[in-house]
Amino acid sequence: MANRSHVLEAPFPGAGHINPILQFSRLMEGDRQMKMNSKKWKELAIEATSEGGTSDNTNINEPVANWKKMDREKRERESHVLVLPLPLQGHINPMLQFSKRLESKGLKVTLIITPYIAKSMQGQHSSINLEPIFDGSKEGEMAANIDKYFERYKLIMPHSLSKLIDRYNGTEYPVKFLIYDSVLPWALDVARNKGIEGGPFFTQTFAVTAVLYHAAQGAIQVPIEESDQAAAVSLPSLEKLEFNDLPSFAIDASSYPAIRELLLGQFSNILEARWLIWNSFNELEVEVVDWMRINKWSVKPVGPLIPSMFLDKRLGDDNDYGLNLIKPTSDVCMKWLDSKEPGSVVYVSFGSLAAVGEEQMAELAWGLKRSNRCFLWIVRESEESKLPRDLVKETSGRSLIIKWCPQLQVLAHKSVGCFMTHCGWNSTLEALSIGVPMVAMPQWTDQPTNAKYITDVWRVGVRVKANEKGIVTREEVERCIREVLESERSNAIRGNSDKWSKLAKIAVDAGGSSDKNIEEFVTEVACKSKGIIE
Repeated sequence: MANRSHVLEAPFPGAGHINPILQFSRLMEGDRQMKMNSKKWKELAIEATSEGGTSDNTNINEPVANWKKMDREKRERESHVLVLPLPLQGHINPMLQFSKRLESKGLKVTLIITPYIAKSMQGQHSSINLEPIFDGSKEGEMAANIDKYFERYKLIMPHSLSKLIDRYNGTEYPVKFLIYDSVLPWALDVARNKGIEGGPFFTQTFAVTAVLYHAAQGAIQVPIEESDQAAAVSLPSLEKLEFNDLPSFAIDASSYPAIRELLLGQFSNILEARWLIWNSFNELEVEVVDWMRINKWSVKPVGPLIPSMFLDKRLGDDNDYGLNLIKPTSDVCMKWLDSKEPGSVVYVSFGSLAAVGEEQMAELAWGLKRSNRCFLWIVRESEESKLPRDLVKETSGRSLIIKWCPQLQVLAHKSVGCFMTHCGWNSTLEALSIGVPMVAMPQWTDQPTNAKYITDVWRVGVRVKANEKGIVTREEVERCIREVLESERSNAIRGNSDKWSKLAKIAVDAGGSSDKNIEEFVTEVACKSKGIIE
């Protein structure tokens, strides 16, 4: 029997004193009984709505099953979802991939893009409906002045989005839900004004989001004084973070102020959203996920969001994101990899945005040479002039330097032994999912925190250390490559890489943690369209 609080009451022995105290006792007993009944009904409600429960079978499962049996066109008319990413490849790709998952489960999905992105995608196939809307920019403006671009974007896009929703609501495909990039919180206000629910999609890790949240709340004082930079930062649910582990925009208020405003502003209405969707998976960041849920965040990890061919293989021909703003050199790259021994190649790429200085480029180049390993290095056209003049000649036969490549296919190739990466989240998650060990060389934004987790939490790689000038020397590059591929630690690193790869595949496969969250989202949209829930 559960322990009960025992209260003794000692009234003065007169009716005028006894009666009110007796009445109070009855109220207390009634309140206790109400709490017991409340607990009982809560337990019954959970039982009824769980899988196999009475409400689950009668009120939800049957109508959803009927919805899924409809012909596709009728079903899509009742379940149209808009998806609004920030117009950057690293944000569009995972949201496009999530759109494919939703479409495969019966929803109609429209991905909102800018005219520039639409032009860049000409000739590329996508199963998802693409809707270009005006963002107020001219071609190439983002590259010229990213702060100015985002200031104009914030002014113009709410009106463009509102007009688009009105247009669809006047057709046979009215909008039922808006999924928007987490750095565009104003989109929720636009949706609510149209009577539509919405939820943010986070393209960064739970851990990075938590750090940015605490920074936005003032828990991290900016700028951090030089005298305080040696002290570790302790935040709830997170590893202790050194100064160089923190996201750059959490500690530097001076560079790219418009981007910093986007990142710290994403929490303005976060608790008002019904769904908080993440390109991660529960098992990868369980401590942070639990902390967020305790603090009433409606978090739903749905990742890893990379093409199905590299994970569960349930989406047929889904072997590419469907968006490449830079044309990859696929044939040359894959033929070169085919000629190399298994696990012998170091793949080097710093993504579509990160840039390194000329001195650092030279140290990296000669470090790759010193490793005596074959290497495939992605050097964008804007970075080619920084390469040492004699590098290709001095590494002839064991190097391939190209402008861009099909990264997923490269990571999955048997000849690739490790990935030297800037630690952008998409690249990191791809390597984790495929099981490729990493040499972490973070540059800015969320990358330092990702590097911390790569090395100290998931233990799937090593991180380079810069010298007092901030340069990673050729000796350090060589040391890290050898540590990942040849040292006593290499077996443990490969073992951890295999472990996370298996867990990533389980998460998105049928019945996995991410798959269940996607199913729950689809069910909610279907139930709302049928009027089962409000």
